[in-house]
Amino acid sequence: MGYLGTLALILLTTLLLSQLSLKLGVPAVIGQLLAGLLLGPALLGWVQPTDMVSEFAEIGVIVLMFIAGLESDLTLLRRYFRPGVMVAVIGVIVPVAVIFAFSELWGFSFVAAAFLGITFAATSVSISVEVLKELNALDSRSGATILGAAVVDDILTVIILSVAVGVFGTGASVTDAPLWLTLVEQVAYFGVIYLVVKWAATFLMHLAERLIPAASVTIMSLLLCLGMAYLADFFGLSAVIGAFFAGVGISQTPYRREVDHALEAIGYAVFIPVFFVSIGLNMRFTGLFQDLGFIVILTVLALLTKWLGCGAGAKLAGMDWTDAHIIGSGMVSRGEMALIVAQIGFDAQLLHRDFYSSVILVIILTTLIAPFMLKQALQRRPQPERE
Repeated sequence: MGYLGTLALILLTTLLLSQLSLKLGVPAVIGQLLAGLLLGPALLGWVQPTDMVSEFAEIGVIVLMFIAGLESDLTLLRRYFRPGVMVAVIGVIVPVAVIFAFSELWGFSFVAAAFLGITFAATSVSISVEVLKELNALDSRSGATILGAAVVDDILTVIILSVAVGVFGTGASVTDAPLWLTLVEQVAYFGVIYLVVKWAATFLMHLAERLIPAASVTIMSLLLCLGMAYLADFFGLSAVIGAFFAGVGISQTPYRREVDHALEAIGYAVFIPVFFVSIGLNMRFTGLFQDLGFIVILTVLALLTKWLGCGAGAKLAGMDWTDAHIIGSGMVSRGEMALIVAQIGFDAQLLHRDFYSSVILVIILTTLIAPFMLKQALQRRPQPERE
């Protein structure tokens, strides 16, 4: 029963360090990562990356991506489709291409370099949203474009990640089937996703509402989430793609708020903190000083490629230079999305352990620097144009 004490220690430490992080004005996820670093082999050594921690973390990332899908506003995407797609697509291509080239020059293999580029293609705008709210710019043209682009960015990153894991990964979910058959199965799975988003989610949620047992709507949403995740894993894709699109499907139903409220309570109380702690447990200080040049260059590239790529997309979509600057700055933060990508790649042996801690540190640095970039950009437009 020792795992109960371990779980209690993890939850207590994440609660305290998340509180401290928020008091200092940084995201709670930073506190949860620090909890893993503090409790794990890097410092105190009280918690080890056991099977229990791994299984809780796997559920945590699936629930987290399901919630991300739930909160994807497709209505907003449709309204700002052209600028949102332009910003997201160029904002994905530029980091992937530049960081891939840098990684190959640094001596990474083709697969490892490609995966590192995918890692820094991700965007997490949760922090940017708080800055936009604080400066009354959330309902401006640039603020709405950031939110629309974030939806496209999430979808592109999840799809690219899932295909990369299926084709290049060496984890348990990868099959020995011929490549052509694997690709056909994966294309068929995307057809299943379309059916779920378009029709099945609505039908199943209406059916659940008619059932007598308590929390039947929440249970049905979990069944859809876990079932889609299992099928994705079965077809050699990452489980997160199934969870994400299950959330997107339910976001189109009248049960979105009810499910979001219930799953946030379940996820953020137990499983999601354990997921972020598990990332900290895998970090080591050994070799960080030797990798200082790699860390500095990668941080600069991570900041510039997203800022310039998304800014260029905004300019091509017809925005002025000030809005392009704001949008580029608002898309810089990597946050939990990049952490999820990095951890999945690490589990699939696409990210080498020697560089794992350095990559996580760069993700943290971009997450901390991004709000200051956005605030500086917004100060150049004291009265945002309202939509």
